[in-house]
Amino acid sequence: MNTKLEQDIQAQLFALQDLKYRDFHAKLVPTVDKDCYIGVRTPVLRKFAKDFSKQPEAMEFLEMLPHKYIEENNLHAFLIETVKDFDTALIYTEKFLPFINNWATCDLFSPKLFKKHPNEVYEKIKLWLKSGHTYTVRYGIVTLLANYLDSEFRPEMLDLVADIRSEEYYINMAIAWYFSIALIKQYDHALPYLKNKRLDKWVHNKAIQKAVESYRIPLETKQYLKSLKEK
Repeated sequence: MNTKLEQDIQAQLFALQDLKYRDFHAKLVPTVDKDCYIGVRTPVLRKFAKDFSKQPEAMEFLEMLPHKYIEENNLHAFLIETVKDFDTALIYTEKFLPFINNWATCDLFSPKLFKKHPNEVYEKIKLWLKSGHTYTVRYGIVTLLANYLDSEFRPEMLDLVADIRSEEYYINMAIAWYFSIALIKQYDHALPYLKNKRLDKWVHNKAIQKAVESYRIPLETKQYLKSLKEK
C-alpha cells in the first residue's frame, strides 16, 4: 500500500473539512465511529473525486483497501463511478462492496454505467442478495430499487427481495424502502406481497408507512394500504 498517497489524500480531505457537517453526519450514521469522519460535504467530495479521477494516482487509490475514513470510502465509490469500462467498473465494485460499512456510502454509490448493462448487473445482484455481508445485500436491494422498477422491471425481482430474511436493521429497512417504491411504480405487482403477508411484520408495516408518506400515492390508495397494516 502506498502510504504516502494515502496520507496525501487524507491531508487534502482534511483541508476540505466542515466540522459542523461532520457532527451532523456522524449522528445520521451511528454505525461508524465519529473518529472515522473528516466532515467533507458530498458535493465538495464529488468535485474532488472528479478532479482526482484525471490523475494517474486515482487507479492506485482504488487498490487501497480498507480505508480509515468514511470520506475515503465515499471517494472510492465516486472514483469507481468515473471508470469508463463496464467490466473494470464491475471488478472494482465487487472488490469494494465487502468494505462498505454504512448505509450512506452504500446508497450514494451508483455507477451510471450499470444502467447500460442491466442484464449483466442483474446477474450480479442475484449473487449480492445472497451475501453474508449486510451492505452487499443492501447494495443489491438499493440497485434494484434505483435501476429496475421502470423499463427493466421483472416481477421475479419482487420475489428476490421478499424472500430475504435478516435480523439486520439496514437490510430490513432497504426491503421496506424497496417495496414502498414498488407500490408507487409497480402497484399491481407489489400489492399482493402485502395482501398475502409475504414480508416480515416489521418490514411489512414499515413499507406501508413509507408508501403512505409519499406524495406519489393517491389518498384513497393510502387509506387502503393503512388497512393492510399488521397489528
